[in-house]
Amino acid sequence: MATTATVGNEKGLWKGGAAPFKASYGKLMMWFFLVSDAFTFSGLLITYAFLRWSAPAYKGDPADFVFSTEYWPIPEKVYEAFPGFHGVELPLVFVGLMTFILIMSSVTMVLAVEAGHRMDRKAVVKWMLWTIIGGICFLSCQAWEWSHFITGTDTATIGDVVLNGRWVDNYEIFGAGLTFNQYGPPAFAALFFFITGFHGFHVFSGVLLNVLIFFNAANGMYEKRGHYEMVEKVGLYWHFVDLVWVFVFTFFYLI
Repeated sequence: MATTATVGNEKGLWKGGAAPFKASYGKLMMWFFLVSDAFTFSGLLITYAFLRWSAPAYKGDPADFVFSTEYWPIPEKVYEAFPGFHGVELPLVFVGLMTFILIMSSVTMVLAVEAGHRMDRKAVVKWMLWTIIGGICFLSCQAWEWSHFITGTDTATIGDVVLNGRWVDNYEIFGAGLTFNQYGPPAFAALFFFITGFHGFHVFSGVLLNVLIFFNAANGMYEKRGHYEMVEKVGLYWHFVDLVWVFVFTFFYLI
C-alpha cells in the first residue's frame, strides 16, 4: 500500500510539492551554481595571494618605487591613470569609479526585484534597464583599463632598473601582455588578465541575462505567469558578481 506524507492539511509533500527552505527549484539550483562558482574564484584569489606574499617585497619609500621583475608592483603605481587626464597621477580613482558603478547596478537590481514582488511591470522594466546600463558601463571601463594596462604608462623613460637580475639603462614601460610583463614578476600580469577577465566574462554573461529579462518583462511575460521569480534568480547572480568584485578589488588594488 502506498504511503503519503502528511504535514498539517497538506499531502504528498515528498512527491515534489515541498520547497526546501521555501525556495523554488530554480532558485535552489541558482544557489548551487553560485556556491560552486564561489569555490572557483576562491581558488584563484588564494593562488594570487600566495604568489603575492611569496614574492620579495619592496621595503623602500613608495615614492621611489620603480617597476622591476624583482619586486611585486605597488598597485598605486600601476593603476593611477584616468581617461582624459594625460600624465596626471590619480591612484585607484578609476578603479574606484568602476566599483561604484557596479555597486549602483546592484542597487538598481534590488529595486527591480522589489518591484517584481509588487507586480509593478513598469518599475521592473525601468530598473532592469538601469542595471543593464550599469553593467555595460563597467565593461567599458574594464576594456579601457585593460588597454591601458597592456600599452603601459605614459612616461617614456623612468631610469635604470633591475630587470631579470641585471641593470637596464633608460628602462621604458611598455605594459604587459600574455608573453611579456614589465610591471613585475610574470605571474602578476598573468593573474591580472585571467582573474579580472574571468570576472568580466561573468559580468558580460549577466548583462546578456539582464537584457533577456528586460525584454521578457517589457513584453508582459512574467505578468502573465503571475510572478517575477526570474528577475529574482538573475538578481542573485548579479549580486554574486558584485560581491566577487569586492574581493577582486581588495586583492589586486589594495594589497
